[in-house]
Amino acid sequence: MLNIFARASISRWTHPIGAALVRAGLTPNAVTVIGTVASVASALWFFPRGELFTGTVVVTVFLLFDVLDGAMARAGGGSSTFGGVLDAGCDRIADGALFGALVWWALVVAGDRPLGVGLLLCLVGAQVTSYVKARAEANGLSADGGLAERAERFVLVLVGTGLHGLGVPYVLDVAVWLLVVLSALTVLQRLRAAARSAQAGTSSS
Repeated sequence: MLNIFARASISRWTHPIGAALVRAGLTPNAVTVIGTVASVASALWFFPRGELFTGTVVVTVFLLFDVLDGAMARAGGGSSTFGGVLDAGCDRIADGALFGALVWWALVVAGDRPLGVGLLLCLVGAQVTSYVKARAEANGLSADGGLAERAERFVLVLVGTGLHGLGVPYVLDVAVWLLVVLSALTVLQRLRAAARSAQAGTSSS
């Protein structure tokens, strides 16, 4: 849901930035790779060191590159089928690095096993949510939507992480375990959507 409203609301400033990057000679694929490498490096550098607020700010900035590559394609930077595959693959890498770095911080640095387990479940949920959709589409089915798509996942975990870094108690625990529940529900929603799509295809054939 946030994917729709967030992209619509920020497209007013991402479009001119995307157009400027195209004029500078960059391609959407290059921006995708740059944003992924930078967000992964930032997550792996700041979060395991316990610099949660700084890490949240820096990672959030680089994650916005995921919006810019689409704006560049719309501004004339070119888009391709491979670009979609590259973007999806880079998203999974960034997701894994973000949650993996937080899992390391929780278990090794903070010594908080329950929080570490919750973050690990969030990591698994993020990967499974995306895989269900990709697998369904590969089989000609539809499995869109859900309560916790990528935008919702990042909003919850980064807001929780940033506020925890500022010393706000319990907020990260609430955010993580809420995301665990929402991720599980999202997987079920997408499986249900895929089953309905398959049933509709069988009925029409």
